[in-house]
Amino acid sequence: MAESLRRLVNIGTFTVLQDKLERWLGNYHINTCDQNVARCCEIIELNAKVQGQLFKLLSVTAESGGMYGGASIIKSRLLPFLGQNFFTSGGSVTADTSLSILAESAAKNRELDDLQDQYEVSLNDLEADLKARENEVQDLRDELLDTKDELSRNLRNSTTDKMFLDSENRELRRKLADAQDEIVKLRARSGLIDTYERQVRNLKDELSLSSTKKSYLDGRDVYSSLNSYRYTPRVGSPLSIDDPVQRVRQQNLISRWNDMFSQDRLDAMDTLRRYSDDYENNQRIIFLALQEAFSVAKCAFRQFKMKVRANLAATHIGPETLEEAVQDYVNRNTDLYDLPGMVADVLRGLNRSPKIYLPPDSTFAVVQPFIREACKLAWQMSALAHPLDIAVATDAELFDNNRYRRSYDSEYTAPLVNHHIWPALMQGSKVLMKGEACTRRGASLGASRRSRSRSRSVSPSLRARSRSRSMSPSRMARSRSPSPRRIASPYSSDPLF
Repeated sequence: MAESLRRLVNIGTFTVLQDKLERWLGNYHINTCDQNVARCCEIIELNAKVQGQLFKLLSVTAESGGMYGGASIIKSRLLPFLGQNFFTSGGSVTADTSLSILAESAAKNRELDDLQDQYEVSLNDLEADLKARENEVQDLRDELLDTKDELSRNLRNSTTDKMFLDSENRELRRKLADAQDEIVKLRARSGLIDTYERQVRNLKDELSLSSTKKSYLDGRDVYSSLNSYRYTPRVGSPLSIDDPVQRVRQQNLISRWNDMFSQDRLDAMDTLRRYSDDYENNQRIIFLALQEAFSVAKCAFRQFKMKVRANLAATHIGPETLEEAVQDYVNRNTDLYDLPGMVADVLRGLNRSPKIYLPPDSTFAVVQPFIREACKLAWQMSALAHPLDIAVATDAELFDNNRYRRSYDSEYTAPLVNHHIWPALMQGSKVLMKGEACTRRGASLGASRRSRSRSRSVSPSLRARSRSRSMSPSRMARSRSPSPRRIASPYSSDPLF
């Protein structure tokens, strides 16, 4: 049965029959009547052969089911066609209707075949895509395994490196802790050494000041030193700018000037901050204290130099000039000055200034250490053959870029100086070290904001008492000393200043 069906399918009789019908339809109007009849008979013969084959397949198929195999289907479907002689349709169904039904059936069969072919094609495409995806998934799995292996190796290496770094960090921390402990010990030792050196320096200063004060009070300071002084011939003149004493002392004094700006000034500002929160006022106090120190020191040195010149003029002989002898004596005796008297004069000058103030419960004596150092430095600078001095400064003056630099809180477009912070160091008209000033818009010589402190609002009796104490020991000694000739006024002109 299966072989007969396979041969029928392979022959393709229905396909040939369909092709003949289509060709006949295409040539129907062209052919003659005999040709059309011949074509129709040919198609009927071919159809009869196909039906014979189908009836054979029907009988073989029914015999495989037994004596009554397929009887019900034959009765219900085949017998009605045989009773109607295959051509006449019973009831209301005509031959055209039967043919249209067959055509629809054939069209549906062809659509089903097309759908089946499309399904098979899409199924093949899906299988190909599935295989491609499986290949990609396999590649990803292989890559994932490789990445996992590499990650495991990196993890092992990083773990080893981390252990090594941890041990190295622990060792570095231990060394750092040891270094910090050693630094603390060294700082403690250096602090003790600085304290000892400061104490020794203070004791030496107090000893020299005590001896100086005593000699001033006894009236034997200048005269005893002048009696024992003998001029030693020198290779060069002590008034020369290239004199070794001038060069060495000038370098040391400039270094000390920088130290006062960077250290002593800040210490004095810290001290003033305990009593006044006005930062600008504290800066004015420091600047005016330095100005007063230089003014007092120059005045005292002028008197000292005139006294030396007057006493040396009576006994001076030799090839050197009187001014060289005076300068040589000054270079040898730079410590003959009344430091307590100068400090007191500076404090009185600060009390008279209307530009600065302190609270009523405090005085300007809180910055007395700074004033002492400023007076010592001013005296030593004035004692040089070519003295060092500070530039003249007034509030609301035009800012000079050659002498000053602006402070960090200045208005850089302002042309006038609001207040000075540190003076410029001069030697004649030459600027050796720049000062510092604060420039702001609207700077003027207006009224001061100070509130008078208790130390300045004293009674008239106290003022008179303070005036009676204003005479320095040098003046008292001079008034009591039997000088052979009268000393000129401290405000007289001096060619060296």
